[in-house]
Amino acid sequence: MKKNMDVEWGYSGERGPEHWGELCDWFAKGAEFSLQSPIPLAKDETISGVGEPISFHYRKQRFTDKEFKNTIHLVPFDQISYVVFNDEKYYLTDIHFHMPSEHVIHGKQEAIEFHFVHMNARKENLVVGAMYQLVTDEGWLYDRENGDSWDVETHEHWTNPAVFFPEKKSHYHYVGSLTTPPTSGPIQWFVMDKVGKLNKDFLIPFKGQYAQPNNRPLQPLKNRTIHYYEGTV
Repeated sequence: MKKNMDVEWGYSGERGPEHWGELCDWFAKGAEFSLQSPIPLAKDETISGVGEPISFHYRKQRFTDKEFKNTIHLVPFDQISYVVFNDEKYYLTDIHFHMPSEHVIHGKQEAIEFHFVHMNARKENLVVGAMYQLVTDEGWLYDRENGDSWDVETHEHWTNPAVFFPEKKSHYHYVGSLTTPPTSGPIQWFVMDKVGKLNKDFLIPFKGQYAQPNNRPLQPLKNRTIHYYEGTV
């Protein structure tokens, strides 16, 4: 059985999203999971929650950038940043982005969506999504004051991934799937409600990689329950 590292796939044509499940047995099995991602999100279609079911424990650490799965990934050298969900730690294993955003909030698609992929001891994934508008001459770029450093030539970067998140972490929570092949599930999804501003200069080193859209189309809701949690500062 070929896995997705061996099977070529993309976002258009005969190897586009509507055909992923046809490309190999592994993709076909992943597509059998009924609650696929991404989905449209709207606060008035959710169940409101109290408190924050997920807590972030991120630290400044070293990353490298790699190109695979049709985007650029920031991969930590060490698993020291994590989130806690249901009293269980999920360690950060990957950061990547999709342009335009894959999730849509109140009918609006944003310019870019970052995905923070985590994994627990049982190899189960949990993904956090954060969306940005792309702007010039403002917005988040690099948090130099906190010692961030980005070296594209050596592919070595130091940052605290918390800088990508709003201070008040209001978010949606639902069960879905991976948004790239094999699109398997279940995946615990947490999508930040607040849309940030990202300086376009952040993407300059990756310019050749985001010329083409790399977002999976929206998937059917299928009566799944979506929770909304009003974050605290």
